[in-house]
Amino acid sequence: MYAERNGKPNQGITHLFDYLDALRDGRIKGRPRPSITRPSPVTFVADGDGGVPHIAFDLAVDQLAAAVRNFGVAVFSQKNAYFCGALGYFVERMASHGLIALATANSSALMSAGGSASAVLGTNPMAFAAPVAERSPLVIDQASSQTAFMNVRESARLGRSIPPGWALDHEGAPTTDAEAALDGVLLPFGGYKGSNIALMIEILSAMSGGNWSLDASPFDSGDSGPSVGMFLVCLDPNLFDANFSTRLSLHLDRLRDDFDVRLPGGGRTSRPFPATCDLPVQVFERLWARAG
Repeated sequence: MYAERNGKPNQGITHLFDYLDALRDGRIKGRPRPSITRPSPVTFVADGDGGVPHIAFDLAVDQLAAAVRNFGVAVFSQKNAYFCGALGYFVERMASHGLIALATANSSALMSAGGSASAVLGTNPMAFAAPVAERSPLVIDQASSQTAFMNVRESARLGRSIPPGWALDHEGAPTTDAEAALDGVLLPFGGYKGSNIALMIEILSAMSGGNWSLDASPFDSGDSGPSVGMFLVCLDPNLFDANFSTRLSLHLDRLRDDFDVRLPGGGRTSRPFPATCDLPVQVFERLWARAG
């Protein structure tokens, strides 16, 4: 729902069917019992027990926010979980507490790195959120690849081509054929710089024991979960400047109004988060069929 309402339909309700299939086939544990330890007052280490990562995060979020307010900073790390989906969800939850948050996550290998012809890293997203006075938080959520895997898959489903620079085919040649891209590898944004960022994200995400992308099972096939990881660090900006969120609000206005900057999220900082969303008829019909 978060992704759909945030204008990311390929990570939204359509992606729910991937989760439902994974539950049916055993890639997601249906009744996980996540555990959370605190090796220090500001360190939260979660084991997702093969479930979706949101469950352990939900268990920790209030104590995590309290720790940030008490100590100025806190870190959440999770292993042994399914993919995060829209990573912006996690950082926006923390920004709603008035905190700054940076999150990373890894996935099964889908992307080339450092010129490799094989997939060695996940699309490895990172997300950032900051509170903005009297508005929705500023949220940045992007993959390390030129585009999210879901966008390529949707293009293949619709028989559409993809832009040059998104992917290589199975022989390592550049392609605009979405089907060929699914058999090949995605490319990082910004060449080797994107590869470096994806590797940095993987190291942070897998720090507490999550699988490296090369060792993670696919999210959409098989009967075992990927057991990947995520990482989130939070800061309390009020300890640096009690007027931070107001200053940020004014600065974003200046960027948008005086310099025509297209802000992340399509400028959603200037309007309320939509309470509802429209679904394509075929997606609604699929939901209705699954509901039995």
